[in-house]
Amino acid sequence: MPAELLTSITDGPWILVVVFGLVLVDSLLVVVPGELAVTAAGALSAATGSPPLLAVIVVAALAAFCGDALCYLIGRRIGLRRWRWMRAVRVRRAFDWAGRRLAAGTATVVFTARFIPFARLAVNLTAGATRVPAPRYLSFTAVAASAWATYQTVIGAAIGAVLPDAPIAAIVLSVAAAIGIGALIDVVAARITRRRAQNRA
Repeated sequence: MPAELLTSITDGPWILVVVFGLVLVDSLLVVVPGELAVTAAGALSAATGSPPLLAVIVVAALAAFCGDALCYLIGRRIGLRRWRWMRAVRVRRAFDWAGRRLAAGTATVVFTARFIPFARLAVNLTAGATRVPAPRYLSFTAVAASAWATYQTVIGAAIGAVLPDAPIAAIVLSVAAAIGIGALIDVVAARITRRRAQNRA
């Protein structure tokens, strides 16, 4: 019964609408599980055939691009000090880091930050506030959003392909895998940042 209900839900377009909405909001509010929604949709696609895998990738990439571009626009319009949370010590440090990285190489930091939630927010806001040229920034963002969407979807699809007769289990395992991989990326990124700080010191 749960599997049949899940299949009936995924037959309609609403799953893609939900994915788009969560990924879009995730670009602005890092607590929203955009990555998990994409991975779960990828698992559903492989396990049940719906939604189409390519549709998941395209919708997720478009939502990620729009969300990052919106974040860039906010930074460009209001700067990095308008709201109280922007003036917190840890946030200021994140903005300073993003500014240095953008000055060193825009493409690398935009691509890398797309996979790290808070870094993504800091880089996109800072890119707008420091007036990184929009055509250049948006071209890098489009590539990063497409790579991110493909990566997240394939994680879920790989697990869904292994469990084609158990879509609910595929979703649970794919979400767990996404959380684990995300945590690993955060740990590696933190270690690299600390090592660079120690080298500079």
